[in-house]
Amino acid sequence: RAVMERRYEAYKTHVVRPFFREHVAKLDRQIVLIDAMQAINSGPDAVQDLERALTEILVCFRQGRTGFLTGLVARKIDRILIAATKADHIHHESHDRLQAIVRRLAARAAERASLSGAEVEALAMAAIRATREGTVKHGSDSLPVIIGTPLAGETIDGETFDGETETAIFPGDLPASPDDLLASSNNQIRFVRFRPPKLEQTAEGVTLSLPHIRLDRAMQFLLG
Repeated sequence: RAVMERRYEAYKTHVVRPFFREHVAKLDRQIVLIDAMQAINSGPDAVQDLERALTEILVCFRQGRTGFLTGLVARKIDRILIAATKADHIHHESHDRLQAIVRRLAARAAERASLSGAEVEALAMAAIRATREGTVKHGSDSLPVIIGTPLAGETIDGETFDGETETAIFPGDLPASPDDLLASSNNQIRFVRFRPPKLEQTAEGVTLSLPHIRLDRAMQFLLG
């Protein structure tokens, strides 16, 4: 225990404080990326752990408080974007639910951190969109699916992928109410890692940019 305490104090002194002093202290806008879907897939305990982590992060941006890190933040953070990444791993019909979940977690974390004066927004996004959407028939029902190329080694229903084969999966539905996440462990989504898309070119040889989901909205909130 004594060894771990010394190493933790050294980590704070030589890694965390310099990072805040050289980078965070110069900022007035901040984006916090969170893997909300992985937490949702792991159950209520993981979601609560994510909320605690968000609270600790937002405490660092709170003004007028002397503490381990807050004294190093000289400029006022006036906009904080809580961005749920990998929105391309679920169908767009669930994006509003993902944003509602993250917005609830962010609001509760901001309240617990006593954060005031900063505008906090939540967004479901993907800086690189690795999938596209489709619909498949399952009996008399139509299921919304995502289509992409799973990374080599990913397994779906016993099938292990080679990193070259494209497939369509039904990722599942997120709960309609954010409160359901903390009350039930039956909120499983099918989480698969996909390979980024190949860069496409026009007939004139112009290389197109990578597709994204709401990266423009994130930039508008932070910089617009």
